[in-house]
Amino acid sequence: MYRRTGKEKSKRRREFAGVLFLAPGFAGVVCFTLLPFAEVVRRSFQSAVTAEWVGWKNYETVFTNTAFRMAAMNTLRFTGVCIPLLVALSLVLAVVLQKLRAGKNLLKSMLLIPVAVPAASVVLVWKVLFHSNGLLNGLLLKLGMQKVGWMTSGAAFSVLVVSYLWKNLGYDMILWLAGLSGIPEDIYEAARVDGAGEWKCFTRITIPNLLPSLYTITVLSFLNSFKVFREAWLVAGDYPHQSMYLLQHLYNNWFRELSFDKISAAAVVNALVVLALILVLRRSWERE
Repeated sequence: MYRRTGKEKSKRRREFAGVLFLAPGFAGVVCFTLLPFAEVVRRSFQSAVTAEWVGWKNYETVFTNTAFRMAAMNTLRFTGVCIPLLVALSLVLAVVLQKLRAGKNLLKSMLLIPVAVPAASVVLVWKVLFHSNGLLNGLLLKLGMQKVGWMTSGAAFSVLVVSYLWKNLGYDMILWLAGLSGIPEDIYEAARVDGAGEWKCFTRITIPNLLPSLYTITVLSFLNSFKVFREAWLVAGDYPHQSMYLLQHLYNNWFRELSFDKISAAAVVNALVVLALILVLRRSWERE
């Protein structure tokens, strides 16, 4: 008769302990994420008022909606501009900070302050700086230049980009520093002995060893880009300048109008696009 060895029993105990450890978190994900999303998918095929089954009608309405197309294009444009800038700038700052000897902790703290600043405080800064009679326009007038409608012209998109970079630069920098600390210093010393300069060390050693961190930071930066809506909404309201009208503005307006059918269909499309982008990023990084 087959008898289990001590190693097999110990392995089964560890597996059972792992399942017990993960069970509460998995139950939370099912109850508070998967089941609500399944309800959203169901509602996307029903009318908002009568709950009548309408099939793909809600999706057709969403894709033919001018506001949805504009908000989707603005959101894609925003992420396409912000994420490369944020990833590159935070990496440069992390590399510079790693080489510093004096004032390193002070600079870290200064760059991390925006992460802890509440959205309401950021809004006050925005209004002081970018109001029609704010500090920046006052400075332009003193220099003999014309006022700029920072929040009522195409410049509003640039303001949104700057706000996102300012808010997330320190957070991504810390993630890069964690990845840089995992690269052995012996590799750099050996490369320098062989005649490699700083640029070659950066491109041949630092970048290849940071690819796992690059995937994580890119995904987190992408997800954090959806949080910029808070500041944009508090500053410009439900209907800001069209250059900064994002999907979150559209969802908020549809929710106020009780258009749950359109919200559900748009949310499903949004979730599928985000999932597809993350999977594409993961596949590209696995190939690297």
